Amino acid sequence: MTKDAPNGLDPPSERKLDLAARAAWLYYVKGRRQDQIAADLNLSRPVVQRLIALATSENLIRLQLIHPLAECIELAERLRERFDLVHCEIAPSRAGVEEDVATIAATAAIYLENFLSQKAPVTIGVGNGSTMREIVSRIAPMARPQHKCVSLMGNLTRQGRAAPHDVVMRLAERVGAQCYPLPMPVVTNTVADREVLQAQIAYSFYLSLVEEASVVMMGIGHIGWKAPLHVDGFITDVELAQAMEAGAVGEVLGQCIDETGVMIGSGYHNRLTSFRLPIPAVRPTVIVQTGKIRVPAIKAALDGRIANALITDEHTAHLILD
Repeated sequence: MTKDAPNGLDPPSERKLDLAARAAWLYYVKGRRQDQIAADLNLSRPVVQRLIALATSENLIRLQLIHPLAECIELAERLRERFDLVHCEIAPSRAGVEEDVATIAATAAIYLENFLSQKAPVTIGVGNGSTMREIVSRIAPMARPQHKCVSLMGNLTRQGRAAPHDVVMRLAERVGAQCYPLPMPVVTNTVADREVLQAQIAYSFYLSLVEEASVVMMGIGHIGWKAPLHVDGFITDVELAQAMEAGAVGEVLGQCIDETGVMIGSGYHNRLTSFRLPIPAVRPTVIVQTGKIRVPAIKAALDGRIANALITDEHTAHLILD
């Protein structure tokens, strides 16, 4: 026996205490029912019951929530109510770090693991980019050959060069799942080229996989002269300038949006091969991103109902709400 475990049991992990804190806050402070909390946290109701009991036994509950995540949980609830989100998690920001990709990636990895740990077959749609790559690197290895991982966008330039941020193959390899990439340029040279590529039988099957996905997760990019779409060679100087002139503040899966979250239809957009997200979102559609420069894009995507779930850090959350 140890001081921390008077009953001879191992002390609860930090992850379990984090979940217990979230469940207890929703139950005691927000007055949510246990079945609602289970849906919010993507857990079963018996697990929620045990988490609330754990919060009590660990003295996390007094007149206020005594836990390092208390402010994060409150911020998440404010964002959930402000944008009518189905899910929101705020990770603690590290001191002096304005773009805390590592922290939000760890939080998003846990969220995805809850889906991937299921025994019943699930399909997960993922975007590309450096943030998504960080998420995948933090997912625990497992063997889930019954699951399908499908990419929401291509990863090739018009010249056939691949960007270094392909995610779906890394994810599928990590969890032993079936892999469905989209082997197309993000933007084609002509509308006719796009139509030829999307007329293939494999593309129809790809669309059906995305439609059946239980969850889709992606980053979001800003629009400017250091925009990832431009830096990675997917769009040209002229195409970027056209998007900026049209009022673009960000892009989701390559599709530019204005400050109200409306998709922009000018420039290269009729040559974009990426999956077009339904609006409003019809399943958990998660944006994972951090940083002041991307706040206008995040707010626009949430206001426009392009996404209905968010994982970010404290610093970014405050900027979104302010």
